[in-house]
Amino acid sequence: MLRYLARRLLGYAVLLVLAVSLAYALAATALDPRSLYELRNPPLDPAAVEATLRAYNLSDAVPLAQRYLAWLGGVLTDWDWGRTPAGGSVNEEVGTRVWVSLRLVSLGCVLGTVAGVALGAWAAARHGRAADRAVTIASLVVLSTPTLVLAVVLQILAVRANQAAGVQLFEFLGETGRHGDGPLAPLGDRLQHLLLPTLTLAAGQAAFFARVQRNLVLDTVGASYVRTARAKGLRRGTAVRRHALRTALIPTGTYLAFSVAGLVLGSAFIELVYGWHGMGAYAVEAIAAQDVHGTVAVAAFGAVCVLAGALLSDLLTAALDPRVRLP
Repeated sequence: MLRYLARRLLGYAVLLVLAVSLAYALAATALDPRSLYELRNPPLDPAAVEATLRAYNLSDAVPLAQRYLAWLGGVLTDWDWGRTPAGGSVNEEVGTRVWVSLRLVSLGCVLGTVAGVALGAWAAARHGRAADRAVTIASLVVLSTPTLVLAVVLQILAVRANQAAGVQLFEFLGETGRHGDGPLAPLGDRLQHLLLPTLTLAAGQAAFFARVQRNLVLDTVGASYVRTARAKGLRRGTAVRRHALRTALIPTGTYLAFSVAGLVLGSAFIELVYGWHGMGAYAVEAIAAQDVHGTVAVAAFGAVCVLAGALLSDLLTAALDPRVRLP
Protein backbone atom coordinates (compact mmCIF):
# COMPACT_ATOMS: atom_id res chain seq x y z
CA MET A 1 0.00 0.00 0.00
CA LEU A 2 2.88 2.38 0.75
CA ARG A 3 4.28 1.85 -2.74
CA TYR A 4 0.85 2.55 -4.20
CA LEU A 5 0.52 5.79 -2.24
CA ALA A 6 4.08 6.84 -3.13
CA ARG A 7 3.35 6.44 -6.83
CA ARG A 8 0.18 8.46 -6.49
CA LEU A 9 1.95 11.21 -4.55
CA LEU A 10 4.66 11.47 -7.19
CA GLY A 11 2.05 11.76 -9.91
CA TYR A 12 0.23 14.48 -7.97
CA ALA A 13 3.47 16.43 -7.57
CA VAL A 14 3.98 16.41 -11.35
CA LEU A 15 0.38 17.49 -11.92
CA LEU A 16 0.80 20.31 -9.40
CA VAL A 17 3.85 21.69 -11.23
CA LEU A 18 2.05 21.51 -14.58
CA ALA A 19 -1.11 23.15 -13.22
CA VAL A 20 0.77 26.03 -11.59
CA SER A 21 2.88 26.54 -14.72
CA LEU A 22 -0.23 26.73 -16.90
CA ALA A 23 -1.81 29.12 -14.41
CA TYR A 24 1.23 31.38 -14.69
CA ALA A 25 1.09 31.33 -18.48
CA LEU A 26 -2.61 32.20 -18.50
CA ALA A 27 -2.29 34.94 -15.89
CA ALA A 28 0.77 36.50 -17.51
CA THR A 29 -0.94 36.67 -20.91
CA ALA A 30 -4.46 37.64 -19.81
CA LEU A 31 -3.67 40.22 -17.12
CA ASP A 32 -2.13 43.61 -17.89
CA PRO A 33 -0.28 45.21 -14.95
CA ARG A 34 0.98 47.99 -17.24
CA SER A 35 -2.56 49.35 -17.60
CA LEU A 36 -2.61 50.26 -13.90
CA TYR A 37 0.21 52.75 -14.50
CA GLU A 38 -0.97 54.03 -17.88
CA LEU A 39 -4.37 55.10 -16.50
CA ARG A 40 -2.91 57.32 -13.79
CA ASN A 41 -3.39 61.06 -13.92
CA PRO A 42 -1.05 62.85 -14.36
CA PRO A 43 0.60 60.36 -16.74
CA LEU A 44 3.76 58.64 -15.59
CA ASP A 45 7.02 58.50 -17.47
CA PRO A 46 6.89 55.37 -19.71
CA ALA A 47 10.55 54.63 -18.98
CA ALA A 48 9.92 54.73 -15.24
CA VAL A 49 6.87 52.48 -15.66
CA GLU A 50 8.91 49.98 -17.65
CA ALA A 51 11.69 50.00 -15.05
CA THR A 52 9.18 49.37 -12.27
CA LEU A 53 7.54 46.51 -14.14
CA ARG A 54 10.90 44.93 -14.90
CA ALA A 55 11.89 45.22 -11.25
CA TYR A 56 8.74 43.29 -10.30
CA ASN A 57 9.14 40.80 -13.19
CA LEU A 58 5.84 41.97 -14.69
CA SER A 59 6.90 43.64 -17.93
CA ASP A 60 5.16 42.32 -21.04
CA ALA A 61 8.19 43.53 -23.02
CA VAL A 62 10.15 40.64 -21.51
CA PRO A 63 9.51 37.22 -23.13
CA LEU A 64 7.06 35.05 -21.23
CA ALA A 65 9.52 32.18 -20.88
CA GLN A 66 12.12 34.49 -19.33
CA ARG A 67 9.59 35.89 -16.83
CA TYR A 68 8.41 32.39 -15.95
CA LEU A 69 11.93 31.08 -15.31
CA ALA A 70 12.75 34.10 -13.14
CA TRP A 71 9.54 33.62 -11.14
CA LEU A 72 10.05 29.86 -10.83
CA GLY A 73 13.62 30.36 -9.65
CA GLY A 74 12.42 32.70 -6.91
CA VAL A 75 9.82 30.18 -5.76
CA LEU A 76 12.20 27.22 -5.71
CA THR A 77 15.20 28.95 -4.14
CA ASP A 78 13.68 31.52 -1.77
CA TRP A 79 9.97 30.55 -1.70
CA ASP A 80 9.31 34.04 -3.09
CA TRP A 81 6.02 34.15 -5.01
CA GLY A 82 6.75 37.57 -6.44
CA ARG A 83 5.50 41.11 -6.11
CA THR A 84 2.18 42.76 -6.81
CA PRO A 85 1.98 45.61 -9.38
CA ALA A 86 1.96 48.00 -6.41
CA GLY A 87 5.17 46.48 -5.04
CA GLY A 88 3.64 44.48 -2.19
CA SER A 89 4.81 41.01 -1.26
CA VAL A 90 2.55 38.16 -2.39
CA ASN A 91 4.03 36.02 0.39
CA GLU A 92 2.76 38.46 3.03
CA GLU A 93 -0.73 38.56 1.53
CA VAL A 94 -0.97 34.79 1.24
CA GLY A 95 0.53 34.25 4.68
CA THR A 96 -2.28 36.22 6.34
CA ARG A 97 -5.07 34.72 4.23
CA VAL A 98 -4.24 31.07 3.65
CA TRP A 99 -5.03 29.92 7.21
CA VAL A 100 -8.38 31.68 7.04
CA SER A 101 -9.37 29.66 3.99
CA LEU A 102 -7.87 26.43 5.31
CA ARG A 103 -10.02 26.62 8.44
CA LEU A 104 -13.11 27.17 6.35
CA VAL A 105 -12.40 24.62 3.61
CA SER A 106 -11.13 21.84 5.90
CA LEU A 107 -14.02 22.12 8.35
CA GLY A 108 -16.55 22.40 5.55
CA CYS A 109 -15.08 19.38 3.79
CA VAL A 110 -14.99 17.14 6.87
CA LEU A 111 -18.40 18.12 8.25
CA GLY A 112 -20.10 18.08 4.85
CA THR A 113 -18.65 14.73 3.82
CA VAL A 114 -19.40 12.96 7.11
CA ALA A 115 -22.93 14.38 7.29
CA GLY A 116 -23.63 13.56 3.64
CA VAL A 117 -22.40 9.98 3.88
CA ALA A 118 -24.40 9.40 7.08
CA LEU A 119 -27.57 10.91 5.60
CA GLY A 120 -27.18 8.96 2.37
CA ALA A 121 -26.72 5.63 4.15
CA TRP A 122 -29.60 6.42 6.51
CA ALA A 123 -31.90 7.26 3.59
CA ALA A 124 -30.87 4.11 1.69
CA ALA A 125 -31.71 1.96 4.72
CA ARG A 126 -35.22 3.50 4.62
CA HIS A 127 -35.67 3.30 0.86
CA GLY A 128 -39.15 4.29 -0.23
CA ARG A 129 -40.19 5.69 3.15
CA ALA A 130 -40.93 9.26 4.09
CA ALA A 131 -37.44 9.77 5.55
CA ASP A 132 -35.85 8.72 2.26
CA ARG A 133 -38.03 11.13 0.29
CA ALA A 134 -37.32 13.97 2.73
CA VAL A 135 -33.53 13.53 2.42
CA THR A 136 -33.79 13.33 -1.37
CA ILE A 137 -35.90 16.48 -1.67
CA ALA A 138 -33.76 18.45 0.78
CA SER A 139 -30.58 17.43 -1.05
CA LEU A 140 -31.99 18.50 -4.41
CA VAL A 141 -33.10 21.86 -3.00
CA VAL A 142 -29.67 22.59 -1.53
CA LEU A 143 -27.86 21.46 -4.68
CA SER A 144 -30.12 23.67 -6.81
CA THR A 145 -29.42 26.73 -4.65
CA PRO A 146 -26.31 28.78 -5.50
CA THR A 147 -23.79 29.13 -2.69
CA LEU A 148 -24.21 32.90 -2.75
CA VAL A 149 -27.98 32.64 -2.27
CA LEU A 150 -27.62 30.06 0.49
CA ALA A 151 -25.19 32.31 2.38
CA VAL A 152 -27.56 35.29 2.17
CA VAL A 153 -30.54 33.19 3.30
CA LEU A 154 -28.61 31.94 6.33
CA GLN A 155 -27.65 35.51 7.19
CA ILE A 156 -31.28 36.58 7.09
CA LEU A 157 -32.31 33.67 9.29
CA ALA A 158 -29.47 34.46 11.71
CA VAL A 159 -30.57 38.10 12.00
CA ARG A 160 -34.13 37.05 12.74
CA ALA A 161 -32.95 34.51 15.31
CA ASN A 162 -30.86 37.21 17.02
CA GLN A 163 -33.84 39.57 17.06
CA ALA A 164 -36.17 36.90 18.45
CA ALA A 165 -33.72 35.88 21.18
CA GLY A 166 -32.73 39.42 22.09
CA VAL A 167 -29.02 38.46 22.13
CA GLN A 168 -26.34 37.91 19.51
CA LEU A 169 -26.61 34.17 19.05
CA PHE A 170 -24.99 34.36 15.61
CA GLU A 171 -22.06 36.49 14.47
CA PHE A 172 -21.27 36.31 10.80
CA LEU A 173 -19.36 39.42 9.67
CA GLY A 174 -15.59 38.97 9.71
CA GLU A 175 -13.47 36.37 11.44
CA THR A 176 -13.75 37.86 14.92
CA GLY A 177 -15.47 40.64 16.84
CA ARG A 178 -16.30 41.62 20.39
CA HIS A 179 -15.83 38.99 23.08
CA GLY A 180 -15.81 38.72 26.83
CA ASP A 181 -12.93 38.75 29.27
CA GLY A 182 -12.67 35.02 29.99
CA PRO A 183 -9.64 32.99 28.86
CA LEU A 184 -11.74 31.07 26.31
CA ALA A 185 -13.68 34.12 25.12
CA PRO A 186 -11.50 34.78 22.04
CA LEU A 187 -11.78 31.13 20.96
CA GLY A 188 -15.55 31.16 21.46
CA ASP A 189 -15.81 34.35 19.46
CA ARG A 190 -13.91 32.86 16.53
CA LEU A 191 -16.02 29.72 16.62
CA GLN A 192 -19.15 31.85 16.66
CA HIS A 193 -18.01 33.70 13.54
CA LEU A 194 -16.94 30.43 11.91
CA LEU A 195 -20.30 28.69 12.41
CA LEU A 196 -22.42 30.15 9.60
CA PRO A 197 -19.69 30.19 6.90
CA THR A 198 -18.85 26.58 7.70
CA LEU A 199 -22.51 25.54 7.59
CA THR A 200 -22.94 27.30 4.26
CA LEU A 201 -19.97 25.51 2.74
CA ALA A 202 -20.79 22.16 4.33
CA ALA A 203 -24.44 22.24 3.23
CA GLY A 204 -23.63 21.80 -0.44
CA GLN A 205 -21.04 19.14 0.33
CA ALA A 206 -23.52 17.23 2.51
CA ALA A 207 -26.28 17.44 -0.10
CA PHE A 208 -23.95 16.15 -2.82
CA PHE A 209 -22.67 13.20 -0.80
CA ALA A 210 -26.13 12.35 0.51
CA ARG A 211 -27.32 11.86 -3.07
CA VAL A 212 -24.20 9.97 -4.12
CA GLN A 213 -24.03 7.73 -1.05
CA ARG A 214 -27.72 6.89 -1.14
CA ASN A 215 -27.46 5.66 -4.74
CA LEU A 216 -24.23 3.76 -4.09
CA VAL A 217 -25.68 1.98 -1.07
CA LEU A 218 -28.83 1.06 -2.97
CA ASP A 219 -26.66 -0.44 -5.72
CA THR A 220 -24.91 -2.72 -3.21
CA VAL A 221 -27.99 -3.73 -1.18
CA GLY A 222 -28.84 -6.41 -3.72
CA ALA A 223 -25.36 -7.98 -3.63
CA SER A 224 -25.06 -11.62 -2.62
CA TYR A 225 -23.16 -10.93 0.60
CA VAL A 226 -25.86 -8.50 1.76
CA ARG A 227 -28.61 -11.02 0.96
CA THR A 228 -26.67 -13.64 2.90
CA ALA A 229 -26.48 -11.33 5.90
CA ARG A 230 -30.23 -10.73 5.69
CA ALA A 231 -30.84 -14.48 5.44
CA LYS A 232 -28.88 -14.96 8.67
CA GLY A 233 -31.36 -12.75 10.49
CA LEU A 234 -29.86 -9.26 10.28
CA ARG A 235 -32.30 -6.41 9.86
CA ARG A 236 -32.13 -4.35 6.68
CA GLY A 237 -30.61 -1.33 8.40
CA THR A 238 -27.97 -3.41 10.17
CA ALA A 239 -27.04 -5.24 6.97
CA VAL A 240 -26.72 -1.93 5.14
CA ARG A 241 -24.47 -0.39 7.80
CA ARG A 242 -22.23 -3.41 8.34
CA HIS A 243 -21.89 -4.79 4.81
CA ALA A 244 -23.27 -2.58 2.02
CA LEU A 245 -21.91 0.72 3.33
CA ARG A 246 -18.25 -0.37 3.38
CA THR A 247 -18.33 -1.36 -0.28
CA ALA A 248 -20.30 1.74 -1.22
CA LEU A 249 -17.71 3.98 0.45
CA ILE A 250 -15.01 3.00 -2.05
CA PRO A 251 -16.37 5.13 -4.94
CA THR A 252 -17.16 7.91 -2.45
CA GLY A 253 -13.45 8.37 -1.87
CA THR A 254 -13.04 9.14 -5.57
CA TYR A 255 -15.88 11.68 -5.51
CA LEU A 256 -14.21 13.38 -2.55
CA ALA A 257 -11.21 14.43 -4.63
CA PHE A 258 -13.39 16.23 -7.18
CA SER A 259 -15.67 17.83 -4.60
CA VAL A 260 -12.76 19.74 -3.05
CA ALA A 261 -12.56 21.86 -6.20
CA GLY A 262 -16.16 22.93 -5.66
CA LEU A 263 -15.39 23.78 -2.05
CA VAL A 264 -12.49 26.02 -3.01
CA LEU A 265 -14.66 27.78 -5.61
CA GLY A 266 -17.58 28.11 -3.21
CA SER A 267 -15.37 29.56 -0.50
CA ALA A 268 -14.74 32.63 -2.68
CA PHE A 269 -18.41 33.61 -2.57
CA ILE A 270 -18.72 32.74 1.10
CA GLU A 271 -15.72 34.86 2.08
CA LEU A 272 -17.11 37.84 0.19
CA VAL A 273 -20.58 37.52 1.72
CA TYR A 274 -19.35 36.95 5.28
CA GLY A 275 -16.53 39.48 5.14
CA TRP A 276 -13.68 36.99 5.50
CA HIS A 277 -10.26 37.93 4.14
CA GLY A 278 -9.26 34.56 2.79
CA MET A 279 -7.84 33.20 -0.44
CA GLY A 280 -11.19 33.29 -2.21
CA ALA A 281 -11.62 37.01 -1.65
CA TYR A 282 -7.95 37.52 -2.50
CA ALA A 283 -8.48 35.79 -5.85
CA VAL A 284 -11.14 38.34 -6.80
CA GLU A 285 -8.96 41.21 -5.61
CA ALA A 286 -5.87 39.92 -7.43
CA ILE A 287 -7.65 39.55 -10.78
CA ALA A 288 -9.24 42.99 -10.46
CA ALA A 289 -5.82 44.49 -9.63
CA GLN A 290 -4.13 42.81 -12.64
CA ASP A 291 -1.92 40.97 -10.13
CA VAL A 292 -0.24 38.13 -12.04
CA HIS A 293 1.74 36.70 -9.14
CA GLY A 294 -1.15 36.91 -6.67
CA THR A 295 -3.46 35.14 -9.11
CA VAL A 296 -0.93 32.33 -9.61
CA ALA A 297 -0.52 31.97 -5.84
CA VAL A 298 -4.29 31.55 -5.46
CA ALA A 299 -4.34 28.99 -8.28
CA ALA A 300 -1.53 27.09 -6.57
CA PHE A 301 -3.48 27.09 -3.30
CA GLY A 302 -6.54 25.69 -5.06
CA ALA A 303 -4.46 23.04 -6.79
CA VAL A 304 -2.89 21.97 -3.49
CA CYS A 305 -6.35 21.68 -1.90
CA VAL A 306 -7.62 19.56 -4.78
CA LEU A 307 -4.58 17.29 -4.72
CA ALA A 308 -4.86 16.97 -0.94
CA GLY A 309 -8.42 15.79 -1.49
CA ALA A 310 -7.19 13.34 -4.10
CA LEU A 311 -4.55 11.99 -1.70
CA LEU A 312 -7.18 11.63 1.01
CA SER A 313 -9.31 9.79 -1.52
CA ASP A 314 -6.45 7.37 -2.19
CA LEU A 315 -5.97 6.79 1.53
CA LEU A 316 -9.66 6.01 1.97
CA THR A 317 -9.63 3.71 -1.04
CA ALA A 318 -6.57 1.86 0.25
CA ALA A 319 -8.17 1.47 3.67
CA LEU A 320 -11.49 0.21 2.32
CA ASP A 321 -10.47 -1.78 -0.74
CA PRO A 322 -8.06 -4.69 -0.12
CA ARG A 323 -7.34 -4.94 -3.86
CA VAL A 324 -5.03 -1.91 -3.72
CA ARG A 325 -3.11 -3.15 -0.68
CA LEU A 326 -0.48 -4.88 -2.74
CA PRO A 327 3.26 -5.10 -1.92
